[in-house]
Amino acid sequence: MKRVAILGSTGSIGRSALSVIESFPKDFSVAALSAASNIEILEAQIRKFRPKFAVCADATSNLKLKKRALGNTKILSAEDGIEQIASSPEVDLVLIAISGFYALYPMLAAIKAGKQIALANKEALVSAGALIEKELKAHKALILPIDSEQCAIFQCLGNISDKNLVKTIYLTASGGALYFEKSKDFRSVTKERVLDHPRWSMGQKITVDSATLMNKGLEVIEARWLFGIDVDRIKVLIHPQAAVHSMVEFIDGSILAQLSITDMRLPIQFALTFPRRLKTPFSSLDLVGLKNLSFLKPDMKRFPSLSLAYAVAKMKSSAATVLNAANEEAVCAFLKEELKFVDIVKVIEASLKKHKAFDLDSLEDVLETDSWARGIAREIIKRKN
Repeated sequence: MKRVAILGSTGSIGRSALSVIESFPKDFSVAALSAASNIEILEAQIRKFRPKFAVCADATSNLKLKKRALGNTKILSAEDGIEQIASSPEVDLVLIAISGFYALYPMLAAIKAGKQIALANKEALVSAGALIEKELKAHKALILPIDSEQCAIFQCLGNISDKNLVKTIYLTASGGALYFEKSKDFRSVTKERVLDHPRWSMGQKITVDSATLMNKGLEVIEARWLFGIDVDRIKVLIHPQAAVHSMVEFIDGSILAQLSITDMRLPIQFALTFPRRLKTPFSSLDLVGLKNLSFLKPDMKRFPSLSLAYAVAKMKSSAATVLNAANEEAVCAFLKEELKFVDIVKVIEASLKKHKAFDLDSLEDVLETDSWARGIAREIIKRKN
């Protein structure tokens, strides 16, 4: 039985992961759970799955959680509890569903403990890819991507170790909420419209990133680190049906694609059960019902975030840290209705212009660059208000 820790268990990915685990009670146990501050959902999860450890990252929420009668579950310190869980010898696999840059801390803790890591966070890898790559090699940890696109590539590559056999990786994108709308309407688009994704039910930040196509830009940088493929061989295709989750073309002209329904429980199940495959209790893709599959070249003029990410991927590594930090701050401001949708990419561009890229050599470099970029992005956002 595989002992699983779910970091970010109250979010959409975390709840889906628990649904998968519930479907295979003989194969998995829940060893630990963490949340940011949602103690109501976390408490219900603790009572149902009875993990050995749990923690809220928010100190005030964690104190409230400690006062509740939760059986034998130990509530850890908010200060370092998530990292304790990630490195615990009582955990076999760490599922990281924490959004944003700060997933870097438990991710590094899990890597240094040599864990299997089911990863549903791209920001940490984008911001600190070189550092994470070095630690993975040193500690022989394994990352199993949960994002549907990266999971698809992982499956298509199979056991192929010679990356020279790969001609092109194709990351597919549904296009988000706005791809087929007129760009003249972007200036007045509402938060509610942006969050109305046509295919996936996801957290707010990633849904906004999908609408700007920054999510796909981040995935391009992420794929570079996950699969050791240079960015010139990673391309994006708009695929409205969202049935083909990604494809790999080999040098002999063969293309392998992974298809399934749009349900995050499927890539989660793949990561949890790897290297096995278990019969899914979920529905299958209706191939006859699909009728057609279409692929379009992305419009980078209307969605400049994607071209910006490609440019950053070819710069020295600190540029990606700035890209991610500025994007997180800009998206946060948009969700608070302090910034217009069209200004998200402008904040990122302006932040990058103030930065001279360099190679990140340490965690301290990553943290300092991230902090600097957030400060600059906030200043730019204030001037736009």
